[in-house]
Amino acid sequence: MTTEELLAKLKSIQNSKYETQNLELKSAMKGCPKRLYDTLSSFSNQDDGGLIIFGVDEDNGYEEAGVYDPQDLQKKINEQCLQMEPVVRPLLTVAEKDQKYFVSAEIPGIDLVDRPCYYQGKGRLKGSYIRIGDSDEPMTEYEVYSYEAFRQKYQDDIRTVPRAMLSVLNQEALDRYVQKLKEGKHNLASLDDEDIYELFSVTRNHEITLSTILAFGIYPQAYFPQLCITAISVPGTTIGELGDSGERFLDNQRIGGTVMEMLEDTLQFVKRNMKTKTIIDRHTGRREDRTDYPIAAVREAVINALVHRDYSIHTEGMPIQIILYEDRMEIKNPGGIYGRIRADQLGKVQPDTRNPVLALELELMGVTENRYSGIPTIRRELENYNMKEPEFLDERGSFTVKFFKGTIENEPRDAYSEDAENLILFCKTPRTRHEICEYLGLSSVTYGIQTHVMPLVEAGIIKLSIPDKPKSSKQLYYSE
Repeated sequence: MTTEELLAKLKSIQNSKYETQNLELKSAMKGCPKRLYDTLSSFSNQDDGGLIIFGVDEDNGYEEAGVYDPQDLQKKINEQCLQMEPVVRPLLTVAEKDQKYFVSAEIPGIDLVDRPCYYQGKGRLKGSYIRIGDSDEPMTEYEVYSYEAFRQKYQDDIRTVPRAMLSVLNQEALDRYVQKLKEGKHNLASLDDEDIYELFSVTRNHEITLSTILAFGIYPQAYFPQLCITAISVPGTTIGELGDSGERFLDNQRIGGTVMEMLEDTLQFVKRNMKTKTIIDRHTGRREDRTDYPIAAVREAVINALVHRDYSIHTEGMPIQIILYEDRMEIKNPGGIYGRIRADQLGKVQPDTRNPVLALELELMGVTENRYSGIPTIRRELENYNMKEPEFLDERGSFTVKFFKGTIENEPRDAYSEDAENLILFCKTPRTRHEICEYLGLSSVTYGIQTHVMPLVEAGIIKLSIPDKPKSSKQLYYSE
């Protein structure tokens, strides 16, 4: 940062009067702040790093108070940076304004494999921080572990399950998997099944692994009760809203079994809690039933949650959550995005794989392609439905996919409910207002025509017998 850029930043702060994800303000009129390590840690642990500006008193209306001594302050800042692990190398700038001095410290983000950056005096677990908005928050034990897991390439999907035995597996399904492994591979085909088990982490040192239990177990939740899916449908747009009869949930199910069984049962849950509308192509007359959300997109999102969730001991007590709200659906799995990829890069950059053995098992069993096509498929299916882009949220220790109900703008003119389709068929014979409202079971003619008929008239599907006099008492409504 140049001196001119620092002065421009000071002016911007006076206009905005707030800190940000990448900006921290420190008052240093009476000396160097003694606890810089939380901000040094949090800025170092985010990709874009951050900027600390000394000399602005946030507690006194963002007064430009200046610093006590720019030379000594820089020395004290560097001393605290040397107490971090890894050591922080700030870029320091000094600027003078109105006979007052200001100092900025640009803190670079460190590489993912070197994180977390922490204060040596408190150790990795207590001295690691993360930036949340304009606040420095202590990292959770799981957040610290996540960096360690990526750096050391831990494979939690193949940690062993000491209590499990081969007798608790679906042997027929396991045999099919082993046969798939051997197909076209002469060297593998010559090995005994027990050797294949060890080679492909079905077992490790003859103990069954977690991925094996999840893919081939008779009932995996006997060992890990919370490695399941909890699915609910709620009556409103937030948890806690009550339905007409005071109900909190319209549907509520705990879904267990193998990964494949959880996938299929979850899709059944979603299907029975979605409405279906009928779409009629005005040009071909072809009818298509369309659900609130494209089921192919839902399937990919659920597969991703099952395959890419965190299976470490830190999250084995956390189920995947699926919530169907009135206006959206959310699929949330334990464990944020794994590795270097960011949420805005999903579907565009090949990601690291958190659970490679489980992913291979599901690929060979035909559940997933394992070609990183899930996110592009989700986007394509929603686009075909004329729906909003999905939201991908990488939050503290969790990852959420959001689908939003409804089309981007108004409902397409060739999309109608089943009631509308039946009304169109009813009007193949020209009908009066009263005949239509009697057919619809409505007592208010005005409401019936405005709500049910006029949208179809505006779409050109239902026509007026006297188009020049739409309010004529002799008006008839008909479809072709």
